Amino acid sequence: MTMWAWVLVSCATAYAIKLAGYALPKAVLDRPVIHRTASALTVGLLASLVVTNTLTTGQHLVLDSRLLALAVAAVALWRKLPFIIVVILGAVAAALGRLAGLP
Repeated sequence: MTMWAWVLVSCATAYAIKLAGYALPKAVLDRPVIHRTASALTVGLLASLVVTNTLTTGQHLVLDSRLLALAVAAVALWRKLPFIIVVILGAVAAALGRLAGLP
């Protein structure tokens, strides 16, 4: 199959899954295991996106100032600082890392 065929099959599959969610009875969706699973999937997908965008450039593994910024932001989140402060601290850490010569 061509790439466009795979894209169309993926779109159709995602749409079918979305429709199946609407077709399920409310009793099924209100189960605690469904809520836990949905929460875990959301966290897992977000974590994988963050790691991928932080540690890779194209097809290569890269350790640069983005990793420093992520570490500083993780510590700030662990300390329960407000989100805007976390973002500012991460940006400052990346800037200082680049100033220090990190790529």
